[in-house]
Order: sequence, then structure tokens, then C-alpha cells
Amino acid sequence: MRRFSTLLVGLSFSLSAYAVEPTPNTAPNQPSKPDVIGAIKGWSQAGDMKISLPVTRFTLENGLTVILLEDHSVPMVSYHTWYRVGSRDESPGVTGAAHMLEHMMFKGAKKYDGKSFDRIFHENGITNNAFTTNDYTGFFENLPSSKLELVMDMEVDRMSSLSLNPADLKSEKEVVKEERRWRVDNNPMGLVRELMMSTVFKYNPYHWPVIGYMKDIANYDVEKLRFFYSTYYVPNNAVLVLVGDFKTSTAKSLIEKYYGGLAYRPLPRRNYPKEPKQEVQENATLRKDVQNSSFVVAFQSPKQGEADMYPLDLAANILGNGTSSRLYKRLVYQKQIATSAYSFNYAMREAGVFAVGVNLKPGFGIQESLDITYNELWKLRNQKVTEKELAKAKTQVMKDLVDSLKTMDGKARALAVNEIVTGTYETLFTDLDKYEAVTADDIKKVADKYTNQTQRSVIVLQPKNAPTQEAQSAATPEAKQEAKPESKKEE
Repeated sequence: MRRFSTLLVGLSFSLSAYAVEPTPNTAPNQPSKPDVIGAIKGWSQAGDMKISLPVTRFTLENGLTVILLEDHSVPMVSYHTWYRVGSRDESPGVTGAAHMLEHMMFKGAKKYDGKSFDRIFHENGITNNAFTTNDYTGFFENLPSSKLELVMDMEVDRMSSLSLNPADLKSEKEVVKEERRWRVDNNPMGLVRELMMSTVFKYNPYHWPVIGYMKDIANYDVEKLRFFYSTYYVPNNAVLVLVGDFKTSTAKSLIEKYYGGLAYRPLPRRNYPKEPKQEVQENATLRKDVQNSSFVVAFQSPKQGEADMYPLDLAANILGNGTSSRLYKRLVYQKQIATSAYSFNYAMREAGVFAVGVNLKPGFGIQESLDITYNELWKLRNQKVTEKELAKAKTQVMKDLVDSLKTMDGKARALAVNEIVTGTYETLFTDLDKYEAVTADDIKKVADKYTNQTQRSVIVLQPKNAPTQEAQSAATPEAKQEAKPESKKEE
């Protein structure tokens, strides 16, 4: 899938106090996409397709990064406070700390206690939420523009003096435990995702789940979370993005007034273990009480912003984005053995995951679908995609990117995530050109670089009563043999 949508996939992999279930995109379950906005109409004349937002960026003396974008279309403001801390900053034994702390940020601080926090938001017509990912944690409010100073006061309060009450932590741990049961332990696809990440990454912190392991959740205490809070919830580790109905000069004065008094604090040096290149196929099988089999074939892929990421995003799009994608047509329409097929390239700050997933019809084994999947990967490595496929993938990328910028909230998210993950919000404005420059040769080249047999991890989910031999078939060396390309009529 495309770069910007990898960021959206990133959000789908995130965990939130209130957010929706993070599910990899599967074509049949995807909501219908809204019509494109005016700017995308010029896509056929690529030179006219530019994203330009009048952004003001500055940094306070205490290191707080601020991005402001005036948008007077409606009297609202989208207010985002993102911290450069996620599950990659944890360690074995304290997994899920970033997510746990996200929950505790709603439990009140020195000026606004936990009971008044949500009440004040509701009384003033303000909606709010938060999320945690591998790389960052974000909090946001959508508010009437007249309430800007109120929200600023509340956010500064919890950035500087969070309560972290033991009684609140005790109750919130039960909430997070239940969230883990819902999202992972009692959710077969959640288990597959968790197993996929731990199979692809053996050394990097992306190995463990954002929500953490149950035993670690049970063992959180105030001291652990206070250390995490004191270390990373500091102005020089945060990005504040405001989009909406305000005057830039006024917002800047308010930010200096409220945030300017917060102290700069040195951040620890962060050295994340590099994941070595995978050289042997990895296999993992889950047996659960499910009606049908599923599998994911995953590979290590480049981190955000690397040149190879752009053609890989388009490759994922061609392979498994939507009902007209290669895999969907072969497995769902032609063979009629699967209910869905999807592919994505999820690029994070340290590394990425390129993956293909298939959900089979009940009663169908996995081997034929695996062979077709391997065959499609073989074709990506050895044959150029057609110009028609390439053009369609680029158009879909552009449409998704522009769609995401329709709202104030969408613009704020795009600016924040690009600033944090790529180092500059300006990446948002250069991505279109980078996708446009991708050629069929580029896709063939990156497919050959990242999706070979020895680089893949095969994660299989099977019903408990499925024949044992089939599960072994997917995991034995015989299954590593590449399927030869079929006749050209399949292309």
C-alpha cells in the first residue's frame, strides 16, 4: 500500500483508549471511499497535482515543535499533541508502558482532575481521543474555536503535572487487560498480527506488541509509569499541531504563554537494536477455534522515507489493494477459494513490514492459496507490472492521500505524523512527486530485493480440527519451493 496509507495502516496498528479495532485492510471490509476533492481532478495532468498548505512552524526555547495551519472554513480547531515515544522505547518486562501511560493521561493532573477532564470537554462541545503506536503517542481534540485557550490550559496541565494515582492505575490496568483480551487474546486476527511482528522482528523492539503482554500489564506500578512520563512527556519530545479557525499570531502568543514556562529536559540517548537481514524462511502456526484458515506472508521492508519504500507501497497496492488487485482476482473471483486477500507495506521509523494476507473459505486448505501467493510474488520479482497497473496504483495513492486532507483533523494528523516519523512535515508535500517517479523497473527491483523466499515469514491460522498434515505442509521446506509462473492469461 502507498506511503501515506502506510501511515494510516500505522494508525490501524495503533491502540487507543477509545479507537476502533486495528485491522489490516481487507478489501471486502473496507468502507467505501468518499469522492475526491477538487485538486485531485488534475491528476491526469500530474504537473497540476500539488499539495500546498500555508503552514507556520516554529520551536519554543524549551524545544516544543509547533505547526500551525489556519483554516477558516468552519469555526473549529483540531488540536493535536503527539509525543515521540511508543512501544519501541520500552524494554522486556515493561512492554505496553507507552499505551498504559496513554490511558493514565485521562486520569487527571494538578489543575484538572480525572472527573472533571472529560466533563469539561463534553460541556464545551469538545471531542477527544488518543492512540499509541510503535513509534509515537498522540492525543487530539476537535473543538469550537472559542475554546482554544481552555484546551491549551488542560493539555499543558497534563503535560506538566500528571497525577498517576495508584487507585486510578489499579482500575485502569483492568481496563487495559480487557482491551488486550478483546483485541488480541480473543481475536484470532489480533493473534496473527502479534505473531507476525514477533516473527519478522527478533531483536528490534517492534518484536513485542504495542499493548504489551498480559503479565507486564498486570505488573505495572506507578514508579515505572512515572519514570516513563518524566522521561518522555516533555516539551522537547512533543509536536503540537493546530489546524483550524484561529489567527496564527494569536495562537502563537497563546502557545508561548501556556507552554513557554515548561522546562526543557534532556532525553535519553536511544539506540534501538537493528534487525539483521532475514536469511531463512520463518514459519509459525496458530490453531484456534475458528471456522476457516488464514495466512500472512510477511517480509522485512525499509523504514519510512527510504527510496525503496515508494515502489514497495505501489507493489503492495497492485498485489492486494481492492477487488481489482491481482491476488483478489485470482483467489476470490477465479479460484473462489478465498473470501478476501490484501497486502500492505507498513513503514515505521526503524524498519517496515511488507505483507500479503489471505482469508480462505471454510473447508479450503491453504496450500493452493499459498502457491498462488508465491506465484504472484515471483511475478513481481521477475516481470514488469503493466503501465496500466502502475497508473492505477499511483492514482489510488493520490486519491487516498488527498482524501485524508479533507478535514482539519486529517490535515493535523498528516502534518504531525510526517513531522514525527520522517523528521519534517514537508514530506507530505514531496510524496506525490516520489510516487509519480516510480517506474515498472523500480517495482521489479524492490520486489527482488525484499520478497525472496529466504526473506519471508509464513504465519498460518488454522481451525483446531484441521488436518495436521496441512499445517505442516505450509511450514515444511517443501512449501518453500516457489511456484512457477502460470500462463500469461493470469497476468
